Amino acid sequence: MEFGRAFNATSIFIVFLLVTLVSAKKSGDVTELQIGVKFKPTSCELKAHKGDRVSVHYSGKLTDGTVFDSSYERNDPIEFELGSGQVIKGWDQGLLGMCVGEKRKLKIPAKLGYSESGSPPKIPGGATLVFDTELVAVNGKKTTTDSEL
Repeated sequence: MEFGRAFNATSIFIVFLLVTLVSAKKSGDVTELQIGVKFKPTSCELKAHKGDRVSVHYSGKLTDGTVFDSSYERNDPIEFELGSGQVIKGWDQGLLGMCVGEKRKLKIPAKLGYSESGSPPKIPGGATLVFDTELVAVNGKKTTTDSEL
């Protein structure tokens, strides 16, 4: 009789774990940074490195497709120093080595985004973030022939 109860409880626990894992997978959540190159220029002479001042256009979404922010809508790319902690860690890591004109999709786990606290009201705690990004300029240069600003 005791074996039956223990077996039943174990079975229920295993089913619960499987349902949880399948649900997490279906929702699009990730546990590590995923970088997808969507477009890369044929010539890539100007890349983003740690310490560079970069200009980036982006559209940020939750895994359900809800857009929470977009520089494209404002026609105003964000500018920041790459690798200095001015943006979320997923961006500091995901934009390294990017070429001017390159487009990447970043899937950022909560630990490299806004963690368990989120950024209310638009970003819930523990959220995986999906960003479509485009590197517009590095240190004020849009191409290798641009002059220093």
